Amino acid sequence: MPIIARNLIYNVISDAISEINDTRHENISVNELDNISLYGDSGVFDSMGLVNFLVLVEEKLDDKFNLVLSLTSERAVSRRISPFRNIVSLVDFIFEEIEPVAAS
Repeated sequence: MPIIARNLIYNVISDAISEINDTRHENISVNELDNISLYGDSGVFDSMGLVNFLVLVEEKLDDKFNLVLSLTSERAVSRRISPFRNIVSLVDFIFEEIEPVAAS
């Protein structure tokens, strides 16, 4: 499996946010992804919105890179520090999940 650069993961996330923006009254800015809080008091998503966003990111990763990941796995949701608190932590988590897949 080819190594996927961080900027490509950011592009997938940006595409997912842009697609979600088509259904929202208040758009999420894709200009500064590192500053987006996904969930929590200052987050852009409620719990259902977060799940929909993560599923969309999974689908886009599969479509673009033939990469099948479960971002809502027990491994993700049981962490003491959530990988869903912001975009940077989500990208880091995706890379952690890619490593075992790339090694196989």
